[in-house]
Amino acid sequence: MAYEKTEQYDSNTTVQIAARVKAILALLGEDPNREGLLKTPERVAKSLQFLTQGYAQNGKEIIQSAIFDEKYQQMVLVKDIEMYSMCEHHMLPFIGKCHVAYIPDGKITGLSKIARIVETFARRLQVQERLTVQIRDCLVEALHPLGVAVVIEAMHTCMSLRGVQKSNAITTTSAFSGIFLSSARTRNEFLNLIK
Repeated sequence: MAYEKTEQYDSNTTVQIAARVKAILALLGEDPNREGLLKTPERVAKSLQFLTQGYAQNGKEIIQSAIFDEKYQQMVLVKDIEMYSMCEHHMLPFIGKCHVAYIPDGKITGLSKIARIVETFARRLQVQERLTVQIRDCLVEALHPLGVAVVIEAMHTCMSLRGVQKSNAITTTSAFSGIFLSSARTRNEFLNLIK
């Protein structure tokens, strides 16, 4: 039997969002009572709750739930982490990949926790610049490493589906701390590894 993930939502919030979605459908000129749209307000409400579930999560707590003593002081890199977020200006998705590296100073964390903090901050209304810095700062605060490097490459549907309609544009942002700022050699090693 296949594993099915069940999603839990606050039913009161779902009802409130759905009512507003129904009103929006009517304002757009649709009939929210026609067969194909009857369940759309509730589906949109649950979708929005899923896409913004990061507000209810704490990145620092996620990292601190799996910290281990280790004398390793070389780069730890998790690259090509799939990332899905929503632009706070148009509430349209931006999709890409995130590369995260840190150099431990006596403490390491579980590798899946790095992907989980990317997910935590991505599942909020965002701008890519802030998202990049939040991931970096979370690792700095939780692990106190010698340095952290984060690079995000993403395609913004607010640029491809509307506005300038440039579907091939990719936005790249970076945030560095510690040795990744002070050592060009370390920073370049990271940048070469994510190519």
